[in-house]
Amino acid sequence: MELSQCRIIDLPKIADPRGNLTFIEGDRHIPFAVKRVFYLYDVPGGAERAGHALKKCHQFLIAMSGSFDVVVYNGKEKERFHLNRSYYGLHLPPMFWREMDNFSSGSVCLALASESYDEKDYFRDYRDYLREMGGVGA
Repeated sequence: MELSQCRIIDLPKIADPRGNLTFIEGDRHIPFAVKRVFYLYDVPGGAERAGHALKKCHQFLIAMSGSFDVVVYNGKEKERFHLNRSYYGLHLPPMFWREMDNFSSGSVCLALASESYDEKDYFRDYRDYLREMGGVGA
């Protein structure tokens, strides 16, 4: 699994003096159909979110307001993505460990997911994730 699979995707931006508009169509702008939408907000300063990997679910993260960082790990390498615009987002395929930090005051993270919530789809223990990845980095 190459980190290049986790990538920023630009979204359509319709500029208008009255206010801009961006839209997302599943299987067109992002590489999956959306089954679930959730958002993170009121994250306290210095707090971290995520800290897990998903077995089969794709996610697409957008900074709707403010900014935050997403650190992605494949068992060998890490990459940090800074999200701070509502007209692009980060596609996270399954089996990448992700951590989120550096939330600005008032930030809102919109998450689009390819699957409905299923606790069995999560690796919540980093060592379990590394074992699943073949002991890489353990």
